[in-house]
Amino acid sequence: MKYLSIYLLSAVVLLGACAPMEDMSQVASSESSSSSSEKSSESSEESSQTTETDSFEPLNYELVEAYPDLSFDQPLHYTTADDGTDQVFVVERTGEIKTFENNEEATEAKVVVDLSTKIDFNGQEKGLLGLAFHPEFEENGYFYVNYTTENNTVISRFTTDPATLAEADLASEEILLEFPQPYQNHNGGHLAFGPDGYLYIATGDGGSSGDPQGNAQDLTKIYGKLLRIDVDTADGDKNYGIPEDNPYSGNTTGYVEEIFAYGLRNPWKFSFDENRDLLFAADVGQNAMEEINLIESGGNYGWNIMEGTMKYQASDDIDSAELEEPIWEYDRSLGQSITGGYTYYGEENPSLNGVYIYGDFISGTIWGLWLDENQQAENVELLDTDLMISSFGVDEQGELIIVDFNGKLYKLVEQ
Repeated sequence: MKYLSIYLLSAVVLLGACAPMEDMSQVASSESSSSSSEKSSESSEESSQTTETDSFEPLNYELVEAYPDLSFDQPLHYTTADDGTDQVFVVERTGEIKTFENNEEATEAKVVVDLSTKIDFNGQEKGLLGLAFHPEFEENGYFYVNYTTENNTVISRFTTDPATLAEADLASEEILLEFPQPYQNHNGGHLAFGPDGYLYIATGDGGSSGDPQGNAQDLTKIYGKLLRIDVDTADGDKNYGIPEDNPYSGNTTGYVEEIFAYGLRNPWKFSFDENRDLLFAADVGQNAMEEINLIESGGNYGWNIMEGTMKYQASDDIDSAELEEPIWEYDRSLGQSITGGYTYYGEENPSLNGVYIYGDFISGTIWGLWLDENQQAENVELLDTDLMISSFGVDEQGELIIVDFNGKLYKLVEQ
């Protein structure tokens, strides 16, 4: 579908799909994953907003431009400050964050911060990768970014005037975390505040093929993890604190205290379904399976012992039965680089109420994943597109936005 241009093939690496030079010797044959695994954890009661039927009954959907007069440079994220202003923000991989009014007739986007002089985006998975606004942004003007330099990943805070959204002064930067990247790929990049007020940060396994350094399973390493920190406190020489209920908080064995969950390859977008107290994370596969996980504190999601539910590499130290299986997976006949999305709770598409919507960067397919009360999954293809889906986003009304790496933003409209 979109295998026609050299540019596309290079962009595969952006989201952590396997580049042609990666070791293909460990590819296991597989059938399309049409079944899902049970999860043993209990979910909270569903709110009245979630779907009450026993199955998902999709309609036909059309793709329409959300803001026809706007376009962006390699956009990777769409979000809001959730401050009631109905301003939206777009992250460009090349270094700028732009804002505009959430109006389909918008014609101009203003720069909130320009990090193009600070970042390195020469590697195809490098650049300005993530953005999150402090829960009290309208009072303190804090926003947090995830970007790469020539050799490192940086998580830092900037300050702007929340009333005017004037371009942030680069001198306002306060670095929270900085760590080296052994390879150019698998940098993760997404960060978001959870309903608990803590900042969650996704890190890739450090790169190359097959996690050669064994980072994702190593609890003394920051790579291949979902991290969780408290940005409102300072702990010793750190510009943040460690939540007391982090699974390795206060450990004496050298484990990284920031770790919330581990065993991830290159998680490209996670999101909170607050109505059902669920945390979804999409993890880009090596060369066989793309997967969606329900993340729980202390959970081990298998990489590089498993790729989805398929064995990838034997381990004498870890029993594969103790690993968390994905709630859903699909093989390379359907897509090659998963892009995680959000559970829909808007009003424009009632047929999608309570459905987790996600897609694939390479195939352009958009799916809806519906979970019943026992977290058994039903997956339905919603639309086959020509987009390079780099991200999804949600506006303040709960309406879903689809981000095309080629520069445009779209919506689904049910027929």
